[in-house]
Amino acid sequence: MELKRKGVTYAQLAEKLAAIGVHENEINLNNKISRGGFTAAFLLQCLDVIQATDIRL
Repeated sequence: MELKRKGVTYAQLAEKLAAIGVHENEINLNNKISRGGFTAAFLLQCLDVIQATDIRL
């Protein structure tokens, strides 16, 4: 949801994550996020790279 609010695609997210040393491709990100199968650490990394300061539940 936050990706859509920020206008960030999976490809852009992959680039931003790679800049901080997290290497995932667009397809893997799509699958991981769709399944909801990721760690809290990964969630925080994603929120950090898209500069999300708050989230809506």
